[in-house]
Amino acid sequence: MDQQERARRAAVARQAAGDLAARDVTGIAVTWVDTTGVTRVKAVPLSRLEHAAAWGIGMSPVFDAFLIDDSIASGRFAGGPVGDLRLHPDLNRLTALAALPGWAWAPADRYDQEGEPHSLDARGLARREAERLAAEDMAVKAAFEVEWAVSLGDGDDFTPACAGPAYGMTRLTEQSDYLRDVVESLSASGVAVEQIHPEYAAGQYEVSVAPADPVAAADTFVLVRETIRAVSLAHDLRATFSPKVLADGVGNGAHVHLSLWREGVNLMAGGDGRFGLTRDGEAFAAGILSRLPALLAIGAPSVASYLRLVPSHWAGAYACWGLENREAALRFVTGAVGDRSHAANLEVKCFDAAANPYLVMAALLAAGRTGRAEGGTLPEPVEVDPVSLDGVPPLPSSLGAAVEAFETDATLREALGEAVIDTVAVVRRGEIALFDGLSPEEIAARTRWRH
Repeated sequence: MDQQERARRAAVARQAAGDLAARDVTGIAVTWVDTTGVTRVKAVPLSRLEHAAAWGIGMSPVFDAFLIDDSIASGRFAGGPVGDLRLHPDLNRLTALAALPGWAWAPADRYDQEGEPHSLDARGLARREAERLAAEDMAVKAAFEVEWAVSLGDGDDFTPACAGPAYGMTRLTEQSDYLRDVVESLSASGVAVEQIHPEYAAGQYEVSVAPADPVAAADTFVLVRETIRAVSLAHDLRATFSPKVLADGVGNGAHVHLSLWREGVNLMAGGDGRFGLTRDGEAFAAGILSRLPALLAIGAPSVASYLRLVPSHWAGAYACWGLENREAALRFVTGAVGDRSHAANLEVKCFDAAANPYLVMAALLAAGRTGRAEGGTLPEPVEVDPVSLDGVPPLPSSLGAAVEAFETDATLREALGEAVIDTVAVVRRGEIALFDGLSPEEIAARTRWRH
């Protein structure tokens, strides 16, 4: 980042600060997501936005090595007390927070003191992977589904905030004011809400948002979660995005929807392949499917994730794909006749909200891009619950097995870099040790309110 770029950012920030002052904003929350999927923050007064935009906000690199309980692992690239980074707010995504009056939010890009991108900056990695696709005249549209469960009161136990049947109108009625405020706050913060509904588990809801480019989709995931959290607190409720809220429940997923595009044409539709897939669309999907065991270390990154990722729970526990098959790790969605050129997409069902969404995007784009380069093909689709078939490979059933696959995957190592590979593995193994010997009930209780 040179002086000219710093001056440009300062000028943009001056204009933005005036606009925000007119909206009675006094503070700017600048966030990044750590290796465990926790959103961390540093905030500045509005009067410091210009300086933060040009020169960044100081932070320790140690956060990359935080475990879920805020203890610190030690790896080759993160975990010590030495060093400093600069958080630069992305002013293109600067948003006044409807759910937190007086506050605005911006996601951070992390740089070192020399003005170079930090090797562990996941947002920058996602941007780089999107740019690599763009160099091949390709683009991805993406969106996260956000599932969460709502508890009454502020205690650490979970008491469902609604009692009606799964997906029932009763659940909407029970929390109609709350859900209305969620939708209104998201919309006022620039999020295009497409649908909101009660989910299967006790106290559980889901919101779906419009697709965007991969970095914007990850940003929106963070904004949606923090908006829901703020609205919940305003209603004397407590929201959890944990992959396993209760040991005997189904857990919260964070399904990722992806479609590959070239020159405005959706390559997941209109082709000669199965269900209308184009050759490029199939190869992109094949690249993801073949690397799902390794991708789980990014997308299902906690010990609690593997309490959720079990067969016959619509969690996608098998390394297979199928048309509208909600038990397959990859669900292919065509959309309705007449809308398929817009709607067709691939849903990754095995990921959850403990994931860092920027790392998720970087890893999925790298896997899909490599699939295209390899000319990958998909196996036969699975048309039933895969638990009823012989020969359909299950995904790793433990975090340790996923980490082993992750460390040996050449595509992810090239895309993410040695620093990310080492730090992710160190943090994951630190959490495996942290929860070693605990019961599912204890694991769920200790992770319930961390995401």
